[in-house]
Amino acid sequence: MTSFGASQPSILEETERKPRLSDGPWKVVLWDDDFHTYEYVIEMLMDVCQMPWEKAFQHAVEVDTRKKTIVFFGELEHAEFVHERILNYGPDPRMSSSKGSMTATLEQ
Repeated sequence: MTSFGASQPSILEETERKPRLSDGPWKVVLWDDDFHTYEYVIEMLMDVCQMPWEKAFQHAVEVDTRKKTIVFFGELEHAEFVHERILNYGPDPRMSSSKGSMTATLEQ
């Protein structure tokens, strides 16, 4: 607890001490669930990440077997874009139990 008269750091000083969010690299992690098919994962990754079919298939297998897969690794702005597109992609039309997009997290 600071006492009256003790100098408080300025907002600028506080900001300078914290790591910048733009410092990278950042990754987008896709998490497994039981509400999306392999076909959905492959199509979504081909669309969102511009992956070729073979690479998207490898990620579909990895998310199914390891329960997660890193689908993007790079600068924050691009990672945020990929993350948002995954979260807004929508449900899998092949499964009536699919009520929304897959889960993805943005991590450093």
